[in-house]
Amino acid sequence: MTDTPARLLNLLSLLQTPREWPGSELADRLRVSPRTIRRDIGRLRDLGYPVEATKGAEGGYRLVAGAAMPPLLLDDEEAVAIAVGLRAGAGHAIEGVDEASVRALAKLEQVLPARLRRRVSSLQNATIPLTRGDGATVDPHTLTALAGSVTGRERLRFGYRSGEGAESKRLVEPHRLVSTGRRWYLVAYDLGREDWRTFRVDRVRDPFATGARFTPRGLPAGGDAAGFVSASMARNQPELALDITFAAPADRVTARLPGYLGRPEPTGPDSCRLRGNSQDSLEWIALRLALVDCEFTVHGPPALREHLKRLGTRLTRASG
Repeated sequence: MTDTPARLLNLLSLLQTPREWPGSELADRLRVSPRTIRRDIGRLRDLGYPVEATKGAEGGYRLVAGAAMPPLLLDDEEAVAIAVGLRAGAGHAIEGVDEASVRALAKLEQVLPARLRRRVSSLQNATIPLTRGDGATVDPHTLTALAGSVTGRERLRFGYRSGEGAESKRLVEPHRLVSTGRRWYLVAYDLGREDWRTFRVDRVRDPFATGARFTPRGLPAGGDAAGFVSASMARNQPELALDITFAAPADRVTARLPGYLGRPEPTGPDSCRLRGNSQDSLEWIALRLALVDCEFTVHGPPALREHLKRLGTRLTRASG
C-alpha cells in the first residue's frame, strides 16, 4: 500500500478497535514493513492521536484516551447505529439529551453516504418507539436543520404554528437550541417582527437554510438562551408553587419525576415531601404525579387539588 493518506486511515481504523496490535500484524495487514508502521505511528501521534507502544520482541500498539477527542473512523454498521440512536433521543427530547447531541447528529448526517442515509431512514420509519406520551415529539431532520443553521450562522426560513393554531412564515437569525427535557425550543431573532422570539421546535415546519450569513446579535440584557426560554415560558404560563407529600422513599420518587420539578426531601424512611415551582400545565403535573405510582397528598396549589378531584371523578365514572 503506497498511498500514505489511505494507509494512515486504514491504520487508524485498526487501532480504534479496542485491542493491542503487534507491529508485525499491522505490517502484514497493510502490506508494508515494520519500519513503515513505526513511521506511520509517529505521524498519527503528530496529528494528536494518543498511540501507546509496548516494549518487547514483537512490540504492540493501541489507541488510548488522550486530552482531546480526535476524529473517529466508523464502519457502516457503527455509523448507522449512532445515527439511529441520536435520532431517537433527539426526536423525543429525552431529559439530558441536549444541544450537543443534536450538533453531533447534524455533523454525522452531513457526511453519511447516501446508502447509509437510506438505511438510517428505513430503520427509523420501521420502528415505533414506546414512549409515555409525556412530551411533544420532533422530527430529527428539523432539529438537525436548525442546529446546522445555528452553527453555520445562516438565516433560516420555516413555517410556524402558534399555540392557537395560526400558521405563519418566519425568517429568522437562529441563536441557540434549548432542551427543557420535555421540549426543544429555538431562540432566534425574528426579522419580520424585528425582535427576539422563542419557537417550539415541534411546531416548526419545513425549515430551510437560505445560505445568507449573518453577524450574531447579543440577547437582550446580555442573557443566555436558557434564561431567555425560561423567561418566555414564565410570561406565557403562570408559575405554580407545588407542595406534595408522597408515601414512598425520596429516592424512588426522585427517579420517577423530572429533575426540574425539584428534589423531594425525606420525611421518614417511606415518605418524602416535594416543594418547588413549575410552569407546566395542571394536566401535565397530574399525569406525572400519577406515574410515580404511590399514594400522595397535594397541599398546594389549590388549583391542582381541584383538577385532581375532577380527574378522579371522571376516572371513577369511566370504571363503571
